[in-house]
Amino acid sequence: MQGKQLRQLEAELWRAADQLRANSKLTASEYSMPVLGLIFLRHAFNRFQKAKVEVEKDLPVHPQRGRRPITKKDFEERNAMFLPEQSQFDYLVSLPESAAIGEAIDNAMKLIEDEYDSLKGVLPKNFSIFSQDLLRELLRIFNKEVLQKAEGDLFGKIYEYFLNKFAMTGAQEGGEFFTPMSLVQTIVNVIEPDHGIVFDPACGSAGMFVQTGYFIESEGLKPAEKVTFYGQEKAELNTKLAKMNLAVHGLEGKILEGNTFYEDKHDLVGGADFVMANPPFNVDGVDKAKDAVKRDPRLVLDGNVNLPKNDNANYLWIQYFYNYLKPTGRAGFVMASSASDAGHSEKDIRQKLVQTGAVDVMMAIGNNFFYTRSLPCTLWFFDRAKETIAPSSSEIVGVRSSNTVLMLDARKIYRKVTSKVNDFSPEQLQNLICIVNLYRGNTQKFESTVQHYLQTSADVAKETAEATAQLQTHLQKILKTVSDFATNYAKENKEAKALVNALNIEETTSIYEQQNALVRANLRVCPSIEILEEFAHLCKALRKPQDRLIKQLLDAISTATKEYQLSKNKEWKELGIKEQLDQLKVLQQQLSGNPNDEEPGLLHDTEYYYKQAHWLTSRFPNGVYTDVEGLCNVVTQQEIEAKDWSLSPGRYVGVDTTTNDDVDYEERLNELHIELEGLNEEAIALAKSISENYKELAI
Repeated sequence: MQGKQLRQLEAELWRAADQLRANSKLTASEYSMPVLGLIFLRHAFNRFQKAKVEVEKDLPVHPQRGRRPITKKDFEERNAMFLPEQSQFDYLVSLPESAAIGEAIDNAMKLIEDEYDSLKGVLPKNFSIFSQDLLRELLRIFNKEVLQKAEGDLFGKIYEYFLNKFAMTGAQEGGEFFTPMSLVQTIVNVIEPDHGIVFDPACGSAGMFVQTGYFIESEGLKPAEKVTFYGQEKAELNTKLAKMNLAVHGLEGKILEGNTFYEDKHDLVGGADFVMANPPFNVDGVDKAKDAVKRDPRLVLDGNVNLPKNDNANYLWIQYFYNYLKPTGRAGFVMASSASDAGHSEKDIRQKLVQTGAVDVMMAIGNNFFYTRSLPCTLWFFDRAKETIAPSSSEIVGVRSSNTVLMLDARKIYRKVTSKVNDFSPEQLQNLICIVNLYRGNTQKFESTVQHYLQTSADVAKETAEATAQLQTHLQKILKTVSDFATNYAKENKEAKALVNALNIEETTSIYEQQNALVRANLRVCPSIEILEEFAHLCKALRKPQDRLIKQLLDAISTATKEYQLSKNKEWKELGIKEQLDQLKVLQQQLSGNPNDEEPGLLHDTEYYYKQAHWLTSRFPNGVYTDVEGLCNVVTQQEIEAKDWSLSPGRYVGVDTTTNDDVDYEERLNELHIELEGLNEEAIALAKSISENYKELAI
């Protein structure tokens, strides 16, 4: 599902769900759980159905006893929850009008809790307080066909969207219970949590664990066999959300409620293989006079407890993450950008951390990656195994050791989702991960990613050439048919001469030549950066003129049909022009995309995947790590000391002063359009609010 479709679906679902608040006296925090409970049921049922099909396909058949019955274990082996019949979404949707729907949903939740001890007392069971009609309408909306077919990633985005919306309506303090999927995926792909104990001491809704599960599954492995999840969360509601999120994804974890500043519920100091977190930034008011804080082993560096003197908890969290790790452990976490340069006692702690050799990668992230914060942030990555990698005697730049840190400035790398929200596209994320892998001396990821881009571009190029040839044939046929008709028609209707002239489009010949050049170039296409560069340029040059020609043709035919009332003309009707034009539009959309659902089209995709390969190979032409001005720089501890122990990537990578050939001006125009749409929406909302205020004042 493309971005615009997803946004429309999310908005529609939100409007429906918000009826719970509008039609009751509940606060945002009170109605958030019932809504998330329905999403939970819908998602769980989708996974249940998918697993059921897979299980039934593989069930052994005994000659006498027949097919073996499906068991709960069959579902759990496929990372799906087993759902009793009365907990299945289609059972609830099909209940008769006379049924007490609130009690039925409450019972569905109870039956699931009976099946899974980890969910005891977790699922919402207060649906009876809502009206029957309201609940039926919600079930109907959450039963839309698009949601019946939806799989994990789509539901993950919808779930995230609802969590964001609840954060903005005050359901949670500061939106602390989730991390944007882009940042979670970045953290997971950098630290690669594929074994042992995975811990999140500020786990929110367990997004880190869910993405870890996807990461392990992508390697063809089963999360339950590779990792054990441990989480701690301060708020009761968020603890429940985390347990629900794990369960619906078929994952198991030990999630405990507790204030991480004063309690270490899992006693994991020195015991975690991986630590991932998005802690609340800049928290004030931690009571450092408590013995639990003054003697906290999680704050020990260089043999001493390090309490930052200012009233800010950032450097408490940072030390926790380091001290939870085993000697071979890795950590990745989100932190306020200000922490990278903080002074005084925090600088002293940062110096000690750098001198351990564990600071591995610092990645600066741009604005608007959070729904509830517009400010930039920084991703920190520790790797304690790096502490033992001796520095090269020659101190070769780019050689990873205990003395080096990769500074990566990704603030200019983003995709605009809405006027207020950015993320990484899948390719942007992979490109960043390639840089980290090159720094670690692993060239395989870079090579396979570049090869994937080139092969994808080459495959799409063949489809593009075939579709272009079909479109040209179709276009020529329509132009000839309509031109022949117009010429004959104009003999008897002199005023129809205008139609003949309208069909005589000057660009036609040059566009045919461009189309032919693209089709011929396809014969040479292979996964080669040079050949695909030529083809990509041909794609870019063709799209707009070809679209313009088709629009002129459609406009001319549409105008003539109305002006000369051709729909009543027998000869015109016999030509079957409408059907031919419909086919032409299908081919055009295949090549140029559909603006209504933001499908980019083959011409765009051919160029896009070539450009991704070019982005990597132009910066790392030899397939090995090298510093790139304005993007990345491997620095030594001596260089960090010279900059007052700053860990802000922007202070090291410099500014890219080269001409940026990678700027896609059309993409930038689209971003501006998204920003404009957002401003228009805000203006409309503001005008509505002012109007309502005036009415209340009786003005």
